[in-house]
Amino acid sequence: MAADRWATFDCYGTLIDWNGGIRRELARVFGEERADTQLERYHEVEPALQVGGGRTYREVMTAAMGELGAPLGEEAGLAAALPSWEPFQEVRAALEEARARGWKLAILSNSDRDLIDASLAQIGVSFELAIVASEIGSYKPAPTHWLRFFEVTGAPRELHVHVAQSHYHDIVPAHELGLRTIWINRYAERHELRPSRELSDLAGLPDTLDELVRA
Repeated sequence: MAADRWATFDCYGTLIDWNGGIRRELARVFGEERADTQLERYHEVEPALQVGGGRTYREVMTAAMGELGAPLGEEAGLAAALPSWEPFQEVRAALEEARARGWKLAILSNSDRDLIDASLAQIGVSFELAIVASEIGSYKPAPTHWLRFFEVTGAPRELHVHVAQSHYHDIVPAHELGLRTIWINRYAERHELRPSRELSDLAGLPDTLDELVRA
């Protein structure tokens, strides 16, 4: 019997509209005119708060809102809003087609269990497992998510592909581990290090997965 093919995914930014969700909450708290600037600042502040892996993601988001100057009582609003954030339009059909072609799916997320469970319910497609930062004490770009995935599943690396939007958090460390990668470059970014394949969204994902690992 042939071994299983595995596709692992980052969730926020790749499957769930993370930027859109954060921006809506920032606009609510700080006003529409400041939302874009505060979103840029959020991306600068968050990675430093994840260093060491000691905070839950809910704590990271709350601390980041504090650093952005959220009024007293509004710091926890971002984490409270996350469960309502929706997947990108093409995500469900792409994942369902990948499953129909025999791919097993897993999530590797810088998140907490309750938050990822809420987001998976929004996506509405079954995943074999989800590995979250707060349970392993580590945030990507550290390699712990991938090492735990291979430990738990025993998946052959030659039958595995990692799919993600974040070049910094996912594509670079996966490349350093020698893994095949599909970069979902939703924002037309440019980076020197190239993934195995690059897509603008997940619409072409099933064909690209099959191209990288034949059944």
